[in-house]
Amino acid sequence: MITDARRGAFADASVGRLATIDAAQRPNIVPICFALEGERVFTAIDAKPKRTRELKRLENIRARPAVSVLVDHFEEDWSRLWWVVAEGTAEIVSDPAKAERAIDLLVAKYSQYQRARPAGPVIAIVVETWRSWAATPS
Repeated sequence: MITDARRGAFADASVGRLATIDAAQRPNIVPICFALEGERVFTAIDAKPKRTRELKRLENIRARPAVSVLVDHFEEDWSRLWWVVAEGTAEIVSDPAKAERAIDLLVAKYSQYQRARPAGPVIAIVVETWRSWAATPS
């Protein structure tokens, strides 16, 4: 069970880390921009420089859709540390209307996307398990 405060902290965070599993069963983790709606986390491939548009995370999700998204907070004052993990099943969104809705959520959250709307593809993660920890209860 996750508290409303922890869920809100997750939703408000600017960056998350998406963990996928590759063909050799090795973890692959990348920072992502994301939006939370209900029990779904959305992220999209955007225009930031990349070596290719066919990214490892997309390949991994197609083969093994089990993923985790970590959001954490660090300060020198360790009494303020916390983290939240959303674990679930990811898919590459194929429905254009659903992809546009997800991109709209990302544009609403990130001012950078208002200037450079992500082209996709879009990844949708259905959260099945929430885990969290904090140095002090909330």
